[in-house]
Amino acid sequence: MISPHQSEWETWLQKWFIPFLIAAVVVNAGGLLIPILEPDGSLYATIAKTIAQTGDFIHLRVEGKDWLDKPHFPFWMAALSFRLFGINAFAYKFPALLFWAAGAWYTWRLALSLYGKPVAQLAVLIYVSAAHLVISNNDVRAEPYLTGLIIGSIYHFYRASRSRPGLHLLAGAFCAGCACMTKGPFVLITIGAGFILDWISGKEWEQFRHPRWWIAIGLTGLFMLPEITCLYLQFDLHPEKIVFGRTGVSGVRFFFWDSQFGRFFNTGPIKGSGDPFFYFHTLLWAFLPWSLLLYAAIVQKCRRRRAIPGDMICLGAALASFVVFSLSRFQLPHYLNILFSLFSILTAEYLHSVRRRWTQKTIRVLQNSIAVLLPVLLLVLCWFFHFGGWVLIMIVIAGLAVLPFLLFRGPLMSVPIGRSFWMALLVFSFVNFILYPAILEYQAGTVAGGYTRNLSPIAQPVYLLEEAPVSYSFEFDCPHPVERVPMDSLAAALRRGQGLAADTQEPAAGGQGVLVFAPPAFSDSLALRGYRTTALRSFPNFHISQLTGKFIDYHTRASVLTPWALMRVAAR
Repeated sequence: MISPHQSEWETWLQKWFIPFLIAAVVVNAGGLLIPILEPDGSLYATIAKTIAQTGDFIHLRVEGKDWLDKPHFPFWMAALSFRLFGINAFAYKFPALLFWAAGAWYTWRLALSLYGKPVAQLAVLIYVSAAHLVISNNDVRAEPYLTGLIIGSIYHFYRASRSRPGLHLLAGAFCAGCACMTKGPFVLITIGAGFILDWISGKEWEQFRHPRWWIAIGLTGLFMLPEITCLYLQFDLHPEKIVFGRTGVSGVRFFFWDSQFGRFFNTGPIKGSGDPFFYFHTLLWAFLPWSLLLYAAIVQKCRRRRAIPGDMICLGAALASFVVFSLSRFQLPHYLNILFSLFSILTAEYLHSVRRRWTQKTIRVLQNSIAVLLPVLLLVLCWFFHFGGWVLIMIVIAGLAVLPFLLFRGPLMSVPIGRSFWMALLVFSFVNFILYPAILEYQAGTVAGGYTRNLSPIAQPVYLLEEAPVSYSFEFDCPHPVERVPMDSLAAALRRGQGLAADTQEPAAGGQGVLVFAPPAFSDSLALRGYRTTALRSFPNFHISQLTGKFIDYHTRASVLTPWALMRVAAR
């Protein structure tokens, strides 16, 4: 017999699930039309661009130098997309969006298998509207790939544990292997920890001895072989290469140890300084508008015993990974994204199970408060930033913010959830269609890269100076070949541009010169070396992935901008 509480959710979801899901997909896909953000997104896109142009899928290189940091899988996906759609931001982000969508599908499948259709629908809605997942579909790194692969592996292994393994075991191992080739073998902690807790909770000791899991480990290792092979060919076969300032660096060792456990213990070549509470407060904004509900869901889940086989998988995987991340010495907010599928299922199950009136009232108060606060923050941001047509934007935001309070009314639990989802989409629509296009006007490399399309023939290189800061966005968005050279090497570049021998350090006399993109302060240094510089255009620049109050406030924005210039450099 269906309880009134369950009937309420089923009725609401039957009406709103599809419209909300379509709207969320459109909002998330909005990032496809936005240029790539610096620094990491542009760096990774530049690496994939090099793979696509050269056809070399084995070596990862930056500015012609060997690069050892991240595994190959995301770069392979982006490079294949570049070959299909051309080299542009859409092609870079599209495969990541597909893996995010796969994460939504597997979230649905796992929640449906464990808790039924209403919980699965709620979990998907929470997943597609979680703040940092939407952000990561715009600022694409490895996380959208990982999110889909990890929850896919967990789902297939769950199905393999409850039925004849067959294809599910193979698919789970394939997803796990690809996840390792995306971020490293530490992801196996996230994939396996939930099963361990679930089996211990249910006293399923026979699972630990079952041969299918040894087969799964072997298959996962087999699917990792492409990554290990590439690292061996690029680094282990060439110990003379200088990486991290030294020779004899093993790419295979870096993959299995230094890139993962080396960061955890702070003993590897890439170091950080961790805060054990960093992810507790990061989660408050990263999982908005559902973060407070998630904390409540985890507390409730920890108090309960396993209800059904598989009931503790999401909790075990999420908690084990969260603890590892919190103890690590190297921490970044987007590391949490791979857990959002699990968080969504935990939160959805909690919402669907709430029966106490006091708890329901508390949820209504909290979620309605968030639904009021979010559009207020947007209005304040509009006021200070002064977007083009900002008055009209504020009026539209105010109107759209009122609608959910008219559409969703009454004492039911679905009311604050509908309002929260609506406000989340309003915020992320603003971010993707108004905020990012506006602030990207201050990413000088992107704007300058587009400007060069109308200049010299595409075959002519444009130069960045090694003495200047890097600009990966310019390297990616510029249609010309881009080379990064020391200032003293510009003489050779000038001679190549004139078809002369490049075996002298003296500037070549005459000629139209070469294009150089750098801060204009470097024009003085070039003049001291005997060059004549002509500024073609100046571009304001700001590190837009780390917004500050002074940048947001239109009164003080000019004071924090640093100019870059596209210059034509020639001999005097």
